[in-house]
Amino acid sequence: MRNPIIAGNWKMHKTIAEAKAFISEIQGEIKGTDVEVVLCAPFTLLRDMKLASEGTNIKLGAQNMHFEEKGAYTGEVSVLHLKEIGIDYVIIGHSERRQYFGETDESVNRKLLKAIGHGIRPILCVGETLEEREAGSTKDKVKLQVEKAFVGVPGESAADVVVAYEPIWAIGTGRSATSSDANEVIEYIRSIVEDLYSSEVSEKVRIQYGGSVNPDNVEQIMNEADIDGALVGGASLEPSSFLELVNF
Repeated sequence: MRNPIIAGNWKMHKTIAEAKAFISEIQGEIKGTDVEVVLCAPFTLLRDMKLASEGTNIKLGAQNMHFEEKGAYTGEVSVLHLKEIGIDYVIIGHSERRQYFGETDESVNRKLLKAIGHGIRPILCVGETLEEREAGSTKDKVKLQVEKAFVGVPGESAADVVVAYEPIWAIGTGRSATSSDANEVIEYIRSIVEDLYSSEVSEKVRIQYGGSVNPDNVEQIMNEADIDGALVGGASLEPSSFLELVNF
């Protein structure tokens, strides 16, 4: 049985004070939940959030990292920086990183390998554009992204990767894939992992859906057989709506 995971991606939002207040407001309400609760925040918030979340069941994630441990990479953050403050997860290959900052399948793979090598769990994002969806090439796109991301990843580590299927046309647009459509793609992603490794590994890999997930549609999404969680943007910014997602 795969443990559900609800991860909030705050993107470029919140101050340290706002983040600490958020944790204070939700920690009592999620105590004892079976859902794994993850908050992915801007780098400047993470250390203070780590201190504020001590003794709770809140896990913390970064939204990106570099594929080198150190070097002349002005403005970048290393996996060693994240590990030093006890970060649990890192989002890798988000479509906004691919679209605006030149992220490639190769850099995604290098980051994935680096995170795994240092014990930080990757949340690997894959998904198609509207044009690709309308052309009927959704499965071709995600197959290529998944296969390239997992190059060199050993089977014993692959099961620890969380995959987030995020159709690009549904991110922040208010549009969402139907739960059955999302489940169909996620089931296909699981079959790709099985082909790369084994049925045992594929049954352990947790696959989230992301793309305008909100309190109104989360229950339907989470009732699908192959969807193990959600990677949530806007609806994760307010404690009340985030709690509704966790308590789907």
